[in-house]
Amino acid sequence: MSDPVFEGVYGPFSIDARDRREVLSYRLSLLVAAAAQLGLLVQWQWWGSQMLWPWLLLLAAAIGLALQWIHIYLKPLHQGLQLLWLLGCVGALVLAASSGASGMAEALREQRLWILAIGPLFAALAGIGFKEFFCFRRLEAIGVTLLLPVALLGYLGGLLQGQSTLQLMALEATLLLVLCLRKVPMPAAADVGDKSVFAHLEQLRQQANRGNSAVEQAP
Repeated sequence: MSDPVFEGVYGPFSIDARDRREVLSYRLSLLVAAAAQLGLLVQWQWWGSQMLWPWLLLLAAAIGLALQWIHIYLKPLHQGLQLLWLLGCVGALVLAASSGASGMAEALREQRLWILAIGPLFAALAGIGFKEFFCFRRLEAIGVTLLLPVALLGYLGGLLQGQSTLQLMALEATLLLVLCLRKVPMPAAADVGDKSVFAHLEQLRQQANRGNSAVEQAP
């Protein structure tokens, strides 16, 4: 069976087995991120703030893998989200080194400025939500995009208390789970996007690189 062919802005393109694997990997990673975030919040609410780090580790890994396989036309935007993820991971490691892995939540309660350390990780997740809303106009995606910064910045600025922040994040995580489940029946082509645009942008980038190299080599 041949791969389906689509007509893109800059010419025809096909969705092959590699594309389908990447889309499946992206969707599964996003689903794991939603489950990990919900697991962290449920444990925090019902069993206390001890030993939350395995959930955070799973969440960070899932977001990182989702960013590995996500399809975004603009490479700088893609790299920007990956940089935010990296900064958030480094911030979480610094927090863990400072407070101990089991005391991270307590440190966040005592010193709100620690939000600045781990915040970029959730900013990367909000960026994924924005990409999903931009592409598919799903209300749950804009909920993910808006609720995360409202919750974390509200807590950082003292406008929200801890319980209110957790409730907003629980709502956001639930919306992310709904988003993931609604993506299950979607064809892989929906997440891949217009591959002719990717090819065109890559061609422009290569031409720009060759032009820069020619300028540098000129006497």
